[in-house]
This record gives sequence, structure tokens and C-alpha cells, in this order.
Amino acid sequence: MGRYIAKRALTSIITFFAVLVLTFILFRLLPGNPVLLLFRNPQLTQQQIAQLSAQFGLNRPLYEQFILFIVNVFRGNWGLSFYYRVPVTQVLFPALLNSIILILPSTILAILIGVGLGVLSGWKRNTLTDMAVLSSSLVLYAIPTFWLGILFIMLAVRIGGIPVSGMLSIGVTFNSPLQYLGNLLRHLLLPMITLTLVTLGQFSIIMRTSVINELTEDYVVAAYAKGMSESRLIRKHVVPNALLPTVSIIAISIGTVVAGAVLTETVFSWPGVGTLIYDSIARRDYPVLQGAFLIVALSVIISNFIADLVYAYLDPRVKYS
Repeated sequence: MGRYIAKRALTSIITFFAVLVLTFILFRLLPGNPVLLLFRNPQLTQQQIAQLSAQFGLNRPLYEQFILFIVNVFRGNWGLSFYYRVPVTQVLFPALLNSIILILPSTILAILIGVGLGVLSGWKRNTLTDMAVLSSSLVLYAIPTFWLGILFIMLAVRIGGIPVSGMLSIGVTFNSPLQYLGNLLRHLLLPMITLTLVTLGQFSIIMRTSVINELTEDYVVAAYAKGMSESRLIRKHVVPNALLPTVSIIAISIGTVVAGAVLTETVFSWPGVGTLIYDSIARRDYPVLQGAFLIVALSVIISNFIADLVYAYLDPRVKYS
């Protein structure tokens, strides 16, 4: 098991290094002089531009800039925001925490509900229940995130009493942590429901397919022949085996979840990484975009690494393959 973990960890490190190289190249190809964008002063003289370029290491050869970039990434020095004029980490990490508050519960709910519906649909295949679950899952999988978010906003405005934007009420003084938490949860409700719904469809479809495949295996026929009840067979044997491919696909789908979170945060003005990315594109704040790109890539790499470990735990054959 230790050798397997080391192998997967090495693969993750290599992948992250490739992401660093790609990030360095892509953001060096973007238009505009970084010095002029940072200081937003077109009146800078060539001498001042040269002095500032030397200060930020932009006049060095590309290989030296790349080495400096790698060193700074691991030191936590991710540059200076063109718009906020503060270190990128001071802008990015609070937004990352806000995104985790939204993405974590939404993803857990989507997995639990999606997998549960997938098991039900696969178990009751070719029935009215299966058709209803599968149709609903396909609709949720295909529906645009921003459209569903706007629909919920319209419904909330008509009903009243449900916050439709932001993370906390503006101008409100909270007298206790419970008051603060209650206000936060009320603002979290609509974006969390939106992100959960647009995510669970794919998990339901994947799990349904896995369950149907498992129900055609020989061990299922043998268990039926021995008189095992269908519910016990599904619970004890089919579901654990059907989860194996689902775990890997869920990890791969984390990128889709993050993409959905970007749109969800933008629609509901949730102050997370998604809204920060949207605003940074409009403001051409390249250092913040670069940091956000690294954070998103790192989250996908870590989730895949964890999924590999879970997969190996569930299926010991993987360790020796």
C-alpha cells in the first residue's frame, strides 16, 4: 500500500509541476505590459518602466523568471494584485474560504442524494420510478447553472424573506455567533440548492449505470439462487461494488463542480473564488487570475489523489496492479 501511495503522490506532484509550467507560459502570453497594468499610469516614462521591470524581475531571461516564479509559489508570494494593490494571497484565501463554505456542503449533498437516486433507479430499472429518476437527472445535468440560479432568485423575490445575493446582510450588527450563523445559512440556502441540483444529476446517472452493470454479474445470479433477498443483495454486495467506478468519476467531476460554483457564485454575488475570477477577468487582474487558476488546479489534483486512495481501499486489487 505504501508503494502505491508513493506512486500516486509522485504522479500528483508531476501534474502540479506541469500546471505551474502551463500557468507561467499562459500568463506570459497575455497582452499588455504588467508594469503599466499594475500602476495603471500610461504616463510612465521608459526609464521608470525599465526600473519597475527590474524591480519585479521582468527584465530577466525567461528561465530565470520561471525559477523565481516557482520559488515564489512555494514561498506563498503569488504577486501583487493589479486592482487591489495588495498581495494576491490576501485577496485569494478569504475568497477560497467562502467558496469552501458553499462547495463543500453542496458537493456532499449532491453525492449523497445523487448516489442514492442512482441506486434506486438502477435497482428499479425499466419501471416508472427509474424513468422518473433518470429523466430528472438528465434535466438537472443539462440545465444551465445560471438559468437555474436566476429562476430561484425570481421565486425567492416573489415569496419574500429569502436573501438572493451576498454572503451576509449589509449594515446588520450581529449580537451573537448564532445570529451570524443564522444569517449566513439564510444567504447560503439558494446558492447551495442551485449547486447541489446542477451537480447531483451526473452522480445519479453514473451510479445508475454502475448498479445496472453489477446486477448482470454472475455473483448476483448465484445470490438469487441461494435465496438472498433483493434488498440485502443490493445493500451488501451490489452498492459497494458499484461505488468503485463511481468514486473515480466523482473525483474527475470535481472540475465540473468548481466550474458550476464559478457560475453559481456570480449569479448570487457570493464572494468566493468564482466571483473573484469573474471580476478579475473584467479588471484584467492577471496575478489574481493566476493564483485562482493554481488553486482550482490544485483542488482537482488533491481530489483525484484522495479518490485514488479511496479506490485502493475499496478494491485491494488496485494496489497490486
